[in-house]
Amino acid sequence: MTRTVIFDLDGTLADTSGDLIAAANACFAAMGREVRLDPARDAGIALRGGRRMLSEGLTRAGAYSEAEVNRWYPELLQAYGDAIDTHTVMYPGAVASVEALRQAGYAVGVCTNKPEALAETLLSRLGVRGLFASLIGADTLATRKPDAAPFWAAVDRAGGARSASLLVGDTATDRNTARAAQRPCVLVTFGPGDEDVRALAPEGLIGHFDELGDEVARLLG
Repeated sequence: MTRTVIFDLDGTLADTSGDLIAAANACFAAMGREVRLDPARDAGIALRGGRRMLSEGLTRAGAYSEAEVNRWYPELLQAYGDAIDTHTVMYPGAVASVEALRQAGYAVGVCTNKPEALAETLLSRLGVRGLFASLIGADTLATRKPDAAPFWAAVDRAGGARSASLLVGDTATDRNTARAAQRPCVLVTFGPGDEDVRALAPEGLIGHFDELGDEVARLLG
């Protein structure tokens, strides 16, 4: 039975907020809107996805509509894909932690609500794609997180055991995904949503990736 650790990507393994915000701001500029998202203040919004960023910016501009978000979402993805790793960095200790899990015999994979092709490109550009035995994106299956199916697919494709798996994430979406799968969840507290994350009462919390190995061992044995 192979114990398995599945990771969220944005806000968990890597801080992608800078590149996401740059893509959103490029869209607002192309729209002729004065509004801009701030890389520091709006990092938490960025890590909730492209549609959330567009919705927030358009709301601030007094121009929100679902149709406008839908109209510009493909443009945002294009802008993001064109400059996907300009500002993005892996969080401190993330690579070493994943490598340590692999060496200890765990299977590791990624389950993200980023479109699969973009996630594939980003992990490859960051030089870490080879660390993960599986990658499930928002559009890999018919459903996305917090549905349990993408998590299970990530476990299965990593060659892991469902009964000995957990999810590492940073948001309520990850917490609810693990709950739907009835599996433990470890949430990181170093992202923009620290207090909200603690309020979600996950089975485990880490403030740095150096702490992950002990939490995984505690929860999976």
